[in-house]
Amino acid sequence: MRYPLNVTVNGVRTTAEVEPHRPLLSVLREEIGLTGPKEGCDDSECGACMVLLDGDPVNACSYLALQADGRAVTTVEGVAGADGLHPIQRELLAAGGVQCGFCTPGIVMSAKALLDRDPDCDEDDVRGALAGNLCRCTGYQKIIAAVLRAARQPGHPAAGRP
Repeated sequence: MRYPLNVTVNGVRTTAEVEPHRPLLSVLREEIGLTGPKEGCDDSECGACMVLLDGDPVNACSYLALQADGRAVTTVEGVAGADGLHPIQRELLAAGGVQCGFCTPGIVMSAKALLDRDPDCDEDDVRGALAGNLCRCTGYQKIIAAVLRAARQPGHPAAGRP
């Protein structure tokens, strides 16, 4: 049996008919066509599937799609603005915090949630926010530095902080 799902994804109202057992990740990738969130561990351990649900980070691999009914989902595809990449994305590229790129969408989403919630974050805050995101390539230091630099971008509330 399939049930109606009404969700706003990256600012666009979307409807689908889904089975009750379907995770949000599979609906985003297979029904809606957004492949930015990745399926890594399928057990909420790696963070590659991270999306924002009403601004809060969730692992889409273990979050049922029907639980998102009537809510707003943001994927990595919805992060960049009309003027280009989000500061987090730009800084990750500039710092060399992206290697294979598989984990990057989830890291961007976790970092965005942190900066939206706590624009005056410090290194410990960044480490805590990214604790659910595994990266096998970069060693994290460049990622952490990039998130802190993104927080200091002009126009960001923490801009001008050392």
